[in-house]
Amino acid sequence: MKEWNPELYRQFEAERTRPALELLARIPAIEVHAAIDLGCGPGNSTELLWRAWPLAKITGLDSSLTMLQQAQQRLPDCHFIAADIRSWQASPPPQVIFANASLQWLGDHPQLFPHLVAQLADYGVLAIQMPDNLDQPSHRLMRDVAARPGWQAKIDNSAAERKKLLSAEHYYDLLSLAGCHVDIWRTTYYHLMPDAAAIIDWLRATGLRPFLASLNEREQQDFLQDYLTEITQAYPPQADGQLLLAFPRLFMVAQKRQARA
Repeated sequence: MKEWNPELYRQFEAERTRPALELLARIPAIEVHAAIDLGCGPGNSTELLWRAWPLAKITGLDSSLTMLQQAQQRLPDCHFIAADIRSWQASPPPQVIFANASLQWLGDHPQLFPHLVAQLADYGVLAIQMPDNLDQPSHRLMRDVAARPGWQAKIDNSAAERKKLLSAEHYYDLLSLAGCHVDIWRTTYYHLMPDAAAIIDWLRATGLRPFLASLNEREQQDFLQDYLTEITQAYPPQADGQLLLAFPRLFMVAQKRQARA
């Protein structure tokens, strides 16, 4: 898959940062010496951790070198590393592991989430926010367009789309059985968009990337035009001309209990 595009991602930075702020606000008051931002992107969420705990060692982790370069320029006092979240090992154990809109791209959550809890210091916090929008028109229509005869041979629909999240009950059990007190909730944001093209600009930086990855530049434009036609019908304008992009997100804050002697 092509590299992430930080400039495109940051077009809607305020909207993308708002859930991270609300996730951060629910972390219990604990003494933090080290915090890790998993899937830090261009550093917008990492900056929140740096401001919350200015004396702590703040580390951003991402698989995209382009994103990491932007994050390092933005936050020269923080540490950034290129790594795969699934195989990452913390040393020493941090007090906070923060994952804002990153873990939905990874599979095998029943294995991954206990692995992340195991990295925490005693009483440390795993804070997670994941988009839960695969059933929204924005994402359902990606699959519908990709399944058309003209695109089926060019796009592997099953591989392109990320997997549906587990239920809130399943995540609660995973984290509580891993030794955590768990706070879990879901919020639906309604983002104001000036037109359907703006919705596509938002999604080109994230959800549309796997669908476009196997297409050349001309094919990408044709696919996006087909998708725009569908999006225009699915998101009619409000009374003031704005469009409302519904965006459900699932939040979890899991505080690790002290390990048994």
